[in-house]
Amino acid sequence: MRDGELSPNVLEKVEAAAGKLDASDEECEEILERVKDAYAESVADPGEAVGTVAAQSIGEPGTQMTMRTFHYAGVAEIDVTLGLPRLIELVDARKTPNTPMMTIYPAPDIADDREAVRKLAWDIELTTVKELADIETDLADMRIVVHLDDAAMEKRYIEASDVEESLLANLDTEMERDGNTVALALEEPSYRNLLRTADEVEEVPVKGIDGVERVIVRKVDEEYTLYTEGSSFKKVLNIEGVDATRTTTNDLQEINRVLGIEAVRQALINEMNDTLEEQGLNVDVRHVMLVADMMTADGELKQIGRHGVSGEKGSVLARSAFEVQVKNILDAAVSGEVDDLDGVTENIIVGKPISIGTGSVDLRVKGG
Repeated sequence: MRDGELSPNVLEKVEAAAGKLDASDEECEEILERVKDAYAESVADPGEAVGTVAAQSIGEPGTQMTMRTFHYAGVAEIDVTLGLPRLIELVDARKTPNTPMMTIYPAPDIADDREAVRKLAWDIELTTVKELADIETDLADMRIVVHLDDAAMEKRYIEASDVEESLLANLDTEMERDGNTVALALEEPSYRNLLRTADEVEEVPVKGIDGVERVIVRKVDEEYTLYTEGSSFKKVLNIEGVDATRTTTNDLQEINRVLGIEAVRQALINEMNDTLEEQGLNVDVRHVMLVADMMTADGELKQIGRHGVSGEKGSVLARSAFEVQVKNILDAAVSGEVDDLDGVTENIIVGKPISIGTGSVDLRVKGG
């Protein structure tokens, strides 16, 4: 960015604000100049320890965060990890969050139609046979009888034939259907086999997405929104009626696999910001952006830890100062590694001036 040049995002905000004021061209020019001055004052000075400032600016408010799991955004039925545990989850880039969830936005043409959105919710929520039927074990004939419930099937937009197809696809047994009753005969009749097969029948999926245990519908700002317990991001984006441009998940690894590194960087910023703001903490977004940049700079999502950013530093002493000192120093000695002492940590250890701030400039007095 050239000196005095504003970012497109800042320019858009200035133009929007000036438009609301109905300002003249001269007034717009003056507003722009003042914004440029304010922007120049907020830019980090050369040599400033931005990493240390970011760490302190996030770490200090983090000490005031709670350790509990809260209900999400007024949705009493779904628990989501927030506070310090969620912040730790994010910077650790966990493979699976403790409480995975998705926020799904319906397509604009059905967003205000409760019935259509409810139908979409049933297309997403996993429905198994046990939620649609009473399952009876017939010991006399050594068979399993599934009595389908009309009301449950109607509620979830499911036909008896759908259940039969699911049973045929998932179980290697003979079966016959008479109306709303499906009878399954065992190939090897035995009491143990009968009970085992009955358990399998209960869990046979009929409709929905595996991993999405529940879907809650809530009206938010004149449109209906779906909140899920469980996450299967890629499959949800492919469902007709879902607005893929706004739908998101709190599982960073899923976002990385489906949408790529730039998307996961933005998701990381959004999630960290939301977590801090939910706790009433005000942290400048630039500190959060720096953390997200460090975690995604190499094109893959890395944790802040010895298996990620901290463990891959070029300095032996900096790696040793974080964790596992003996292993790091021993490995460096065996391989003949050289430490150039360029960073903050290693210079503090050896007692040298740190190469930030005034220490980033070398001056020598020319002898006269």
